[in-house]
Amino acid sequence: IMGFNSIEGGTIKFNDTIVNNVPPSKRNIGMVFQNYAIFPHLTVKENIAFGLENRKVPKDEIAKKVDEIIDIVKISDYKDRLPEALSGGQQQRVALARAIVIHPDVLLMDEPLSNLDAKLRVDMRNAIKEIQNQIGITTVYVTHDQEEAMAVSDRIAVMNSGVIQQIGTPQEIYQRPSNLFVASFIGSTNIMKRNISLNNGKVTLSLSKNYNIEMDNLSKDLLNNNEKLDVT
Repeated sequence: IMGFNSIEGGTIKFNDTIVNNVPPSKRNIGMVFQNYAIFPHLTVKENIAFGLENRKVPKDEIAKKVDEIIDIVKISDYKDRLPEALSGGQQQRVALARAIVIHPDVLLMDEPLSNLDAKLRVDMRNAIKEIQNQIGITTVYVTHDQEEAMAVSDRIAVMNSGVIQQIGTPQEIYQRPSNLFVASFIGSTNIMKRNISLNNGKVTLSLSKNYNIEMDNLSKDLLNNNEKLDVT
């Protein structure tokens, strides 16, 4: 999406614009890196202003935009500090502010909380969700943390070996996984092999000798009688 690597096939679109061959500097993307990547020799305000200065935005407009975003991400108390005087969570807020102050079409976040301790991760993911809702920028958020994905996402794409297994809301993916990989990857799952059969014209799942469930969401046309299925 960022354009650092060439794609192997298909197209990437921002709205109706294909960006396959658009260089990274022309894609109007904000990026928050895993290791923050803020400049150590610049103050918080100077770091945030960097992208705007690079785009030759007028100085008075830069000052206004930087002040606005500093208030949104709640870092006004240390806007004149160098990064070495900031905690990990504060540095992450600076990186986020720098990425969104340019008003990108898409905001990309590469495991932004992986370097933070457990409590700070929870605090920051809540802050990211709040800020994202406030500014309304489409955000692609990469994480290996299932709980984090469920907490911050409107929709989740679950991938395995580079292939999308399922796309849906957190509730859809948790309650209706599309395959065994998704079921075992998301949340804590019990997986059992059980028989499914046709009784009185209805598809029935046998969980135990005296406990059967009618499965209204399964078509009898796809049923092999007494077939054994993985049940999650």
